[in-house]
Amino acid sequence: MSNKGKDIVEGSSRSSTSTIGDATGGGDHQRQQQQQQQQQIPLSRYESQKRRDWNTFGQYLRNQRPPVALSQCNSNHVLEFLRYLDQFGKTKVHLQGCLFFGQVEPPGPCTCPLKQAWGSLDALIGRLRAAYEENGGLPETNPFASGSIRIYLREVRDSQAKARGIPYKKKKKKRIAIKHNGDTSNLPM
Repeated sequence: MSNKGKDIVEGSSRSSTSTIGDATGGGDHQRQQQQQQQQQIPLSRYESQKRRDWNTFGQYLRNQRPPVALSQCNSNHVLEFLRYLDQFGKTKVHLQGCLFFGQVEPPGPCTCPLKQAWGSLDALIGRLRAAYEENGGLPETNPFASGSIRIYLREVRDSQAKARGIPYKKKKKKRIAIKHNGDTSNLPM
């Protein structure tokens, strides 16, 4: 069995760091500055993960036939990447016809697929969205901030919640108490 896909998902250290400028031909000086800064300051866990994710996505684009330049990447490539990652998932998502569909704690095993958990995909998109702009991409052209990505994530969240029998509930905003002439009342924000 090949480790090629696993290296890509885990962000193999063999992959090179890419910037949006690299895809257009002008990232050498910027890359040197980044490497100097990186050698001076140890990265936080979040920054390390963001770099690994960025390298993984860049490697995924380079492995496409034909290879896709970062400057040519769009939300469709991101959606394909998210679907590709499902094969490495560890979350059992019961299908509609499964006996355990909608059960929080199924009593036995089934043949339903393992997929990436919604929370993992949501966090990944957040890191890639930030990395895109840090590597020279414009916020207006950020494929990770696309409406189609938000819709996809919402559909994944809802389908996984239904499959487990747990409805997703959006957190409500807290109300704050405001004192007005000695009177305390709760007012909506």
